[in-house]
Amino acid sequence: MPEGHSVHRIARQFAANFAGHRASVTSPQGRFQVGAAELDGREITSSQAIGKHLLVGFDGPTLHVHLGIYGAWDFAGAISVDPTIAASDGRMGQTGMRGAGTDGEHEDSIASIGAPRLARLRAGETEHADALVEFPPPPVGQVRVRILTASAVADLRGPTVCEVLDDAEVRALAERLGPDPQALTESKRSAEDRFVARAARSGQAIGQLLMDQSVVAGIGNVYRAELLFRARMDPHRPGSAVPEDELRALWRDWTKLLRIGVETGQMLTIDGLRGAKRAAALANRADRHWVYKREGMPCRRCGTPIALEVMQARKLYWCPGCQL
Repeated sequence: MPEGHSVHRIARQFAANFAGHRASVTSPQGRFQVGAAELDGREITSSQAIGKHLLVGFDGPTLHVHLGIYGAWDFAGAISVDPTIAASDGRMGQTGMRGAGTDGEHEDSIASIGAPRLARLRAGETEHADALVEFPPPPVGQVRVRILTASAVADLRGPTVCEVLDDAEVRALAERLGPDPQALTESKRSAEDRFVARAARSGQAIGQLLMDQSVVAGIGNVYRAELLFRARMDPHRPGSAVPEDELRALWRDWTKLLRIGVETGQMLTIDGLRGAKRAAALANRADRHWVYKREGMPCRRCGTPIALEVMQARKLYWCPGCQL
């Protein structure tokens, strides 16, 4: 499932290329016809992400999308790089419709952001050619929503949630979700305090709490494993047993990793990578993580074999040597 950094990059795509433009909104697949009709012809006014939730504001209503496991946005036309990313250490660049997927993930593409192509094909989507011969390109596969302006088009496939919300419903969604360091809905201090308060009052394992979107928004399986390893924290420790200073340090590390993820398009979780090591990490997931998908392999720090278990139906990777 795409984690928070990917959804923030999608939000920036819309802000950079669609905001301020009047859009034609259709549902080629036919499953969003009523919602598309409500949005059609309106100007796109804003775009933001809260965790894994995308909110594209139109002149009045808001399009709310959660990609889930198989969802993805494909972009075509005059798609430019968000200048706030272009000025950073980011790697976004024009790549064609299939993206510049690392391990097939499309993490650093501006043309396809979301579920890996192979996952989408397993869900019944169809592959399409790289080269665009016309604009707008014809919808390919099960396109739930097409957002088309005079110069750019965005196609949404396979989302878990796709709905139109009014202002009160948007506020209610934001209140239900946990804090997000990159969201614009509250101050940085308020977000940190909310996370600490929600985690500290729970008897659930911290490994479960980091995946609870009402405690903290945007963390998925990769970031959960990596954050806990970086903190040398036992994933089974109850949130109420984690000292406040450690919870605050965990939040601030999440803030750092999320910023890097938004800028680079990669979930880079090993610090201090330079030169060839950094290039390898950007190109290959196996070189960018401490524990994720390294079960049975020696810990990069202590040599203990990385453990794999299931926590609340999700795979948990951790080091019994460093995290106990």
